[in-house]
Amino acid sequence: GIVVAGLPCVLLVAGGLPGAWILLGLAAAIELADPLWMGPDVTSIGWWAIGAGAGVAAVGEVAELLSGSIGARTGGGTRRGMVGSVLGGLLGAVAATFLVPIPLVGTLIGILVGTFTGAWIGETTGAAAVGPKEALRPALAATVGRVVGTVVKVGVALIVWTLVSAAAVQTLLG
Repeated sequence: GIVVAGLPCVLLVAGGLPGAWILLGLAAAIELADPLWMGPDVTSIGWWAIGAGAGVAAVGEVAELLSGSIGARTGGGTRRGMVGSVLGGLLGAVAATFLVPIPLVGTLIGILVGTFTGAWIGETTGAAAVGPKEALRPALAATVGRVVGTVVKVGVALIVWTLVSAAAVQTLLG
């Protein structure tokens, strides 16, 4: 069950959603429910695998955060541009999810367009505003950082899925 249910959770990460954490929540629910219908000493996955998966998922969250910061810093962005990129990514994800009716694709497009637009607006407004042309580099760098962070998180989600699935299969076989 967890092997099949886990793959869609990995795909959710590509759309900016917490798929690895949803997968771990499902694994914990299965682990808690097993003794209710299979006996007190029965386990499907093991708490060690769920804990290790949570550790790996936490590393993915930190990596995503750092990649966005590194991207913004590399592009010469300001704190205002970084905040704009985060808010723009969130707003873009929500808006495009409804405007582009292709599951996950609309969300991902919204995240990228929103990150770029939010960073650009952040850089071109406020006390230390730069011109529209000068704001392109930090906005693009923030967007690239977001892409790198998303790729890292998808890889992390695959590791979590593999870890939990292998534990479940090992328990099943033996």
